[in-house]
Amino acid sequence: MINKLRPTIVFVTLLSLLFVPSLGSADSSINYNMLVADSDMLDTHAMDFDELEYFLRRGYLSEYETDNVDDVEQTAAEIIWDASMEFEFNPQFLLVLLQREQSLIEDDSPSDDQLAWAMGYAVCDDCAKDDPQIQKYKGFGNQVYYAAKRIRESYLDDLDSRGYTVTSMGPGIEKEIDGMTIIPENNATAVLYTYTPHLHGNENFVYIWRNWFEHVYPTGTLIQDEESGGIWYIQFGRRRAITSATAYYTRFGNQPLITASATTIEQYPLGDPISFPNYSLLRAPTGTVFLIVDDTRRGFASSDALRLIGFNQDEIIDVEWADLDPYEEGEPITVETEYASGALLQDSTTGGVYYVENGLKHPIVSRELMDVNFAGFALIPTSPELLEEHETGDYVDFPDGSLIIDGQSPAVFVISEGLRRLIPDEDTFLTYGWSWDDIIWTNERSVGLHALGEPITSTEIDEEEDLTQASE
Repeated sequence: MINKLRPTIVFVTLLSLLFVPSLGSADSSINYNMLVADSDMLDTHAMDFDELEYFLRRGYLSEYETDNVDDVEQTAAEIIWDASMEFEFNPQFLLVLLQREQSLIEDDSPSDDQLAWAMGYAVCDDCAKDDPQIQKYKGFGNQVYYAAKRIRESYLDDLDSRGYTVTSMGPGIEKEIDGMTIIPENNATAVLYTYTPHLHGNENFVYIWRNWFEHVYPTGTLIQDEESGGIWYIQFGRRRAITSATAYYTRFGNQPLITASATTIEQYPLGDPISFPNYSLLRAPTGTVFLIVDDTRRGFASSDALRLIGFNQDEIIDVEWADLDPYEEGEPITVETEYASGALLQDSTTGGVYYVENGLKHPIVSRELMDVNFAGFALIPTSPELLEEHETGDYVDFPDGSLIIDGQSPAVFVISEGLRRLIPDEDTFLTYGWSWDDIIWTNERSVGLHALGEPITSTEIDEEEDLTQASE
């Protein structure tokens, strides 16, 4: 659920322009036979009522109240929500239709005509809006209700019973639209071409849908399935199932967790699961015991090394090589290895803190970096002389998925693949599902440890680009 109470953060403005191809020219980025997935059209869990209500703040509909189909006054959000639930549609699907048809979601001052024919329902290319036969469909409440009803009880029921709609659109059925051969691959695409039998209107549907509801979640994103509760880690474009609570808490317990529908999560191909907690001891079929830390496995060179470092034999888990293959091979652990599982050493003179592992000391330049990376670690006071015995390695930085802000700057970043990626505006932040409470306020030096990467895709639309003309 979106947190409407947010700190005072001024986002850096960054426009993301969308360019609509001219009518009659195909856009190679669009699969005209698969405009939107059936699961996306029908996913009633994709947005809850509070999120819908908040989404409408983009324009006039946030404050709009009018009669519903039963002549009872409701807010626009209530009308959209009720139609979505009664006819089992994703509310996002109806929002996109409202924007495509009359620009209503983002228009601050729509005309009475835009509101009266909000969904473009019952108004064909050659129909007059004063035709007595269509007046029962006039009005925002009627438009939303009857459009959703027609799609469900006519188009989808026909597709289920006979395989095609009233205009003979259906999966696998070849039709020519504006000079292009279209063969819908699913029901949702057949529905959209039945509702608007032109390429341009359906191109606009795709552009709006992508801009609002399709995101490439950056590496480091933790997503919880809002229905099953399962947690997934997005890494390099794949979803990795986190299959145990201890694996989650030992690796990601301090990281932001967003919720999304199964439909959204399943867009990502499967990666290797994350099943073992950090610092697990896994024994391979050959007898070698490995220490697991994040995505690395380090083998013990001898039983003496295992014993001297203080691990208990009872903690060892016997596994197959398939369990170990996802982990990158790290440096072996020998009897000379110091702090194999890592330690926080604090300079007893200066107070400086270092993470020491495998003979290297890694400086930690802020408390925020220490808290997010090493919660639960005890500080070990250490003399400067002993610290000098360790070679200095890279600075400790923020883990992927962290949301950070320099308290002296308005820019909010998400860390992904070690880079800081600008989140360009408030809408983008909220649409990705992040929470204000997850932002880490730190200092300029800590932020600057991360090189600047590409910005997160903005949800803003250039006002000069008319993407949402009423479909023909």
